[in-house]
Amino acid sequence: MEQRNERPDIEGMSDGATEDERAPAGHAGAPAQDAMDDIAGLSSEELRHKVREAREESQRNWRHFLHSAADLENYKKQAARERQDAVERTRRQMISLVLGVLDNLERALAFGNGQDGAGKALVDGLRMTHRQILNQLEAIGVRPIEAIGKSFDPRLHEAVNVVPPRKAGDEGGKIVGEVLKGYLLNDDVLRPAKVTVVGGTDDRTDR
Repeated sequence: MEQRNERPDIEGMSDGATEDERAPAGHAGAPAQDAMDDIAGLSSEELRHKVREAREESQRNWRHFLHSAADLENYKKQAARERQDAVERTRRQMISLVLGVLDNLERALAFGNGQDGAGKALVDGLRMTHRQILNQLEAIGVRPIEAIGKSFDPRLHEAVNVVPPRKAGDEGGKIVGEVLKGYLLNDDVLRPAKVTVVGGTDDRTDR
């Protein structure tokens, strides 16, 4: 009887190997496959529980993001306010320095009125400088507070002296003198006017 030597089909064995058997250890798809295997082994109740956990974590992360975004926006607004406040304080300080110079200039003009010759030329120069300073201040919103002849207003005026009525037409609370000129910065009082007020029964300075 004839005997046949059968050889194993090496090529068939190689082709029949599965993808997982041919994949080297540490293949990139292995963790994902493991995760799928873990999920496949869960019951429907366990799957619903994991979905709830994932949804809750997502909501927590979203709330944390919104809270952080709100904190950042509040910080930006606060920083902007503080920066604006610092600018405004510096602006007021600089204007106050200019007003001090302007006060001295006005005193010099009051003293120099009536000068002749070289003195008059000097006074005219001071008067021109005074007018230029007032124009520059007006350009940035600074203007004098009206006082003489006005009724006393505690928001705008500060009474430093009270005098009795000088004539029949003087009413109590009327401003008859100005010790130091006051100024407004836009609609805010930069410096109240220091004034002399007529006293009387209708004493408006007490209001």
